[in-house]
Amino acid sequence: MEKESFENEEIAELINRNFIPIKVDREERPDIDEIYMRAVQLMTGSGGWPLTVFLTPDLKPFFGGTYFPPKRRGGLPGFDEILKAVAEAWKTKHEEIIKSASDVTMFIRQLYDHKQTTRQLSPEPVNQAYDALVSLYDSNYGGFGGAPKFPMPTYLFFLHRFYWRNKDKVALRMAQHTLTRMARGGIHDQLAGGFHRYSTDRYWIVPHFEKMLYDNALLARVYLESYQLTGDNYMRSVAVKTLEWMLGDMKSNEGAFYSAVDADSPEGEGIYYTWKREEVLEILGKEVGEIICKYYGITYEGNFEEKRNILTISREIGSLATEYKMDVSEMIDVIEEASRRLLDERNKRPKPAVDDKILTSWNGLAISSFVYGYRVIGAVEYLESAKKAADFILSKLYESDGLLHRYRGGEALINAKLDDYAYLVAALLDIYESCFEERWIDWAIQLNQEMIERLWDKENGGFYFNQEEVAGISRIKDGYDDVVPSGNSIAVYNLLRLAELTGETSLEEMAEKTIKAFWDSIEQEPINYTYMLTALDYLFNERREIVLVGPMNELTPFIREAHKRYLPNSVIAAYDDKESADLTRKLALLQGKTSRGKLAAYVCKNFTCHNPVDTVDEFLKLLDE
Repeated sequence: MEKESFENEEIAELINRNFIPIKVDREERPDIDEIYMRAVQLMTGSGGWPLTVFLTPDLKPFFGGTYFPPKRRGGLPGFDEILKAVAEAWKTKHEEIIKSASDVTMFIRQLYDHKQTTRQLSPEPVNQAYDALVSLYDSNYGGFGGAPKFPMPTYLFFLHRFYWRNKDKVALRMAQHTLTRMARGGIHDQLAGGFHRYSTDRYWIVPHFEKMLYDNALLARVYLESYQLTGDNYMRSVAVKTLEWMLGDMKSNEGAFYSAVDADSPEGEGIYYTWKREEVLEILGKEVGEIICKYYGITYEGNFEEKRNILTISREIGSLATEYKMDVSEMIDVIEEASRRLLDERNKRPKPAVDDKILTSWNGLAISSFVYGYRVIGAVEYLESAKKAADFILSKLYESDGLLHRYRGGEALINAKLDDYAYLVAALLDIYESCFEERWIDWAIQLNQEMIERLWDKENGGFYFNQEEVAGISRIKDGYDDVVPSGNSIAVYNLLRLAELTGETSLEEMAEKTIKAFWDSIEQEPINYTYMLTALDYLFNERREIVLVGPMNELTPFIREAHKRYLPNSVIAAYDDKESADLTRKLALLQGKTSRGKLAAYVCKNFTCHNPVDTVDEFLKLLDE
């Protein structure tokens, strides 16, 4: 629409004569996007982007839609017609429009009116959400539902937790199959790593080529979890490649992470990532080129526009090795070297633009992802990257008035939203539980308290998305887990983790009240709350507390073993009681746990502790019980 309509002089004249045009970056103002998206969904039954909304002068929505072509086309009215009709209606049906806008506003307010249930919470929605995922699961190609098909990491986190809790192998198999098909498909950038936004088909072949920071942060963590649960090295390699792509293409010079890579490049959408068979044979030579064409499914006809090919893994390496009479290791070397050469060649093409906004919320997700990579793989550079990004956010996007949402070009703007606070607190807790430096837990406690003071709904529980009403319509309070977990879902985790570390029982009470605020909606549509349901599991099931006491350099083997395991519903703390005794005033979990002159590893369940042990073997036995 930007190219077709907003740069069209005839349409621009229509707009400027009758309207005040306002363009909103939905990533800078997710609250505005949320309010008006809900309005369009109420008015039309569907939504999407680009989002086109017509407002009264007091900002109430009365008409809207998504994409409109400049002139009538394919059954869609032209934007020129829409503009003329709305302008005429404003003159001739003014009172009707005002009433309609008031009615829509009233309905929007009701959508966010979440009140605490008086009923007892139960695990039943967990089973119902699982059943819903089973019914949506595409057993042929992985994923859930039909085209367009989104990665949905929130579903995959839920399935991992469901398998861990119930030993349900079907849950793990669904997640593993989905992750494998995604990684082998065109939604995954086979050469550079990283995942595109979504697949336009059910086969994961033709993506919308945009790459988002939040997708890749969450997916890297999901693949790491899969590796923890299965030991599948392919899952590990996909996670590493995704993290390395983020470091290479998304990291700013100052250490924080950019928001997105555009779908379009100067030559057209998809051209940057796709290949003609002749190109590949010319670059690699006939012999190696034929191998790569078979491996990546490259044909003369192509699977994309203009006989171009989106790379997908179409043959097993073992099968190719047999066909070409090579060892598997030799074939792996051939494919990796050829892929490097193709990537070098691709890097010479005009690249898609990078959206260089730095968002606090999405950086929180990226920081957590790199911390998890450090824990599972042991790569120290991942932890250092996480710390550097966190330091950037805390130095550039935190002022005396509180946390801010967006940074670009040396300027930080826009008051932080719930997602900014919740995702960042989670990231700071993750860093603390990896390196055990006191400053990170201090920041987590401080920002969590600010989040409570600014966004907590004192009357009904749960957290508002923002500090004020949006456009005078409503304050947003939502727990819906979509592609990313809701801020309320992450906030529940943060409250529970901090309650265990600090001993502040009021935080746990807030966590329960938050879930109760959304309980009616959870019971109606549990599949829309998969991440909050994993938080419910944390709230109501057995938890584990791990405390390691002694010199940090001597505790390293214990820390590594704890980090390598999939241990949800756990917190971990470590300190040297000869140097950091004052830390026990902040973290009640540490109180009474001393080294007694040697190393001491405490493993507790619901604050009931085994006798401390001082060897890694004894520690592993307690962890693996």
